[in-house]
Amino acid sequence: MDRMASLTAFVRVVESGGFTVAARRLDLSTTTVSNQVQALENSLGVRLLNRTTRRVNLTEIGREYYERCSHILQELAEADEITSALQVTPRGRLLLRCHQSLDRFVAPVATCFSAAYPEVSLDFQIDDVIDPVRDGFDLSIMPASPRDSALVRRTLAKWHFVLCCAPAYLETHPTPHSPADLADHNCLNYAYAIFGNEFRFVDPAGNPMSTRVSGNLVTASLTVMRAAATAGLGLWLCAPFLVSDLLASGALVPLLPDYRTQELEIVALYPHRRHLSTKVRLLLDMLVDRFADEQRWLDAMPDR
Repeated sequence: MDRMASLTAFVRVVESGGFTVAARRLDLSTTTVSNQVQALENSLGVRLLNRTTRRVNLTEIGREYYERCSHILQELAEADEITSALQVTPRGRLLLRCHQSLDRFVAPVATCFSAAYPEVSLDFQIDDVIDPVRDGFDLSIMPASPRDSALVRRTLAKWHFVLCCAPAYLETHPTPHSPADLADHNCLNYAYAIFGNEFRFVDPAGNPMSTRVSGNLVTASLTVMRAAATAGLGLWLCAPFLVSDLLASGALVPLLPDYRTQELEIVALYPHRRHLSTKVRLLLDMLVDRFADEQRWLDAMPDR
C-alpha cells in the first residue's frame, strides 16, 4: 500500500463528501480511490468512514484521524511551496467558505483576489452551515465564532443584533417597549439562529434579560426573512448588515433602542498550522481591510 496516496485519497474523500468528486479532483478512477481508502482502513484495523448511497460520513475515530492527516498533508504542501519558491508567487488551489449572511462583504474581496493573483485557483463556496471537517477549507468566514479549539480564529469585526420590523406591522400591533413585550408578537425565526426561540438582551443598567418568542415562519433563507420582514409579517432579530439598506430607507425600523444584545464577532477560521501559506495570508489581509472599511454596516443602528 502506498501510504501517502491512501492518506491523500482519504482526506480528499472527506473534503469532497464522496468518492466520485474526490476521484475527479485526484484525476483517478472512483474504484482506485475507494480501494486506497479501504487499504488504509485495513492497515489501521478500524473503520474511518460510514458509507451510504449519497455520501460518506466520518466515524468518531475517522474524524480525529482526518484532522491529523489534513495537517500532515498541509505541512507537506507548505514545504513544497517553500522549496518551489511559491511563497513569492502564490498559486495552487484555495478553498474559501463563506456564510451566506456575509457574501456581500466577501464576494468583492474574492473578485479582487482572483484578479490580483490569477495563478491561484479560488474555490469560493457560500453556505448557511459550515462544518470544518465535512467541508474542508483553507479559510472560512463566519458571523460568529464556533466552539472548535482545533481552528485558528482571526476577528474581522464585532457586531450586535438589531430588532426590527416594517412600519406596516406597527399599524396593527402595539410597539414593544421592553423585551417582555415580545412574547405577544409574531417573531420571524431564522432556522440557524444561535439564540433559537429565546431572544436575549441587556437592559440600560447592564442586566441580562431573555424572552421566549414564537412566530408562524421558520426558514433557512435570508432572502425569505428579508421579504417577510418588509412585508410586515413580524419582528426580526437579525444581524444589522443584513438589513442596513432597509433600515436606511425606512422599509424597516429598529425597535428597543435602549436594549442591546451580546457582542458577536465575524471571524476568519483556518486550520491550525505553524506557517500560514502566502495565498491564504494575502486573502486574509484583504478581508481584514474590507471589514474595516465596512464597519458602518455592522453597527446596530443606522445613525451610529
